[in-house]
Amino acid sequence: MITSKLTTKAQTTIPQPVRTALHLKEGDEIAYTIEKDRVILTKAQPGASDDPFATFSEWDSAADRKAYGKL
Repeated sequence: MITSKLTTKAQTTIPQPVRTALHLKEGDEIAYTIEKDRVILTKAQPGASDDPFATFSEWDSAADRKAYGKL
């Protein structure tokens, strides 16, 4: 079993064997799935994050991205 400690700021380091197994590198996102009394940690798939604006495709032109990209 691989373990890590939780800091006072609720942070932890993902152990190297886990990072290797999931092919994680700096900047990667991690997905958590809660199933009863356990949590499954996986590498998030690109675009898998919840985007509240994903359904507004009519505002997804190059001009819109340029105008609103830094908000």
